[in-house]
Amino acid sequence: MKTKIVVLGATGTVGSKISEILLNQGHQVTLIARHTEKLEKYRSLGAEIIAGDIIDIQTLTSAFENADSAFVLLPDNVKAENTRAYQRQVTSILIEAIGKSGIKYIVNMSSVGSHMHEGNGMMAGTGEQEVRLNQLNNVNVLHVRSAYFMENFLRTIGMVKKMGFNATAADGDHAIPMVATYDVAKIAAGYLANLDFEGKSVLAIMGPEDYTYKEFTTIIGTAIGNPELTYVQLPVEQVKQAFLGNGFSEDFADNLIEMGTAIKTGFMNYQKRDDSNTTLTTAEDFVRNVYLPLYNM
Repeated sequence: MKTKIVVLGATGTVGSKISEILLNQGHQVTLIARHTEKLEKYRSLGAEIIAGDIIDIQTLTSAFENADSAFVLLPDNVKAENTRAYQRQVTSILIEAIGKSGIKYIVNMSSVGSHMHEGNGMMAGTGEQEVRLNQLNNVNVLHVRSAYFMENFLRTIGMVKKMGFNATAADGDHAIPMVATYDVAKIAAGYLANLDFEGKSVLAIMGPEDYTYKEFTTIIGTAIGNPELTYVQLPVEQVKQAFLGNGFSEDFADNLIEMGTAIKTGFMNYQKRDDSNTTLTTAEDFVRNVYLPLYNM
């Protein structure tokens, strides 16, 4: 069965992989992103490409009207002066577009830790979005609660090269579930294509096992030929100033930092691991196949 599917955030780390998987399977896929230059490569595979913002309700409604299913998410807005207000605005527009369009299947990109609604930074918004999407009538909604993306370690490649250590504001000794985004995309794409979920449900995707930041850093160090590579927990104020220097709003920076520093409370470890939510790509696999090629560029 060929399914008509809309993918929001098609240039993102998960959305881009979902798009490629679905197009290679021959589904009718509409990709929506604010900047579409990176999506042109998918046109030859049959993708319909639409330039549009996630707060453009007319664009979303029109796209959803012709679709069997849609992948939705809560994108970051690094300039938002009030992060939670922006997140609520996006959720409201998504709900209105879904309701007006009549679409019946929604796969919502959420995160582990979204069972909490405060004290977890950005995840408070994804948690609220889950609750609000659950209020939709006659719409099947699957919330994909993904573990921490292994791809986040790619952001500190420059630091590892220049400074000789890896660092964030997060506690280095608290193990959390981590996952490769391809594994998330593969599972999400399957549900988008097969439409095999009903009602409102949560699906955790936990990765192969839990890792500490220190353990993951050691795996990176071994791969790059520096087995002594260390992880450093940076002072919050130092990290905040770096974010502000990159043009982030103060509120967005605060939410990012809270999400990282709060992992030691255990909020990222709420979902129970079992065979059904454990994926295959290990940290070693990821570092060898994804991290190392980018490090060596």
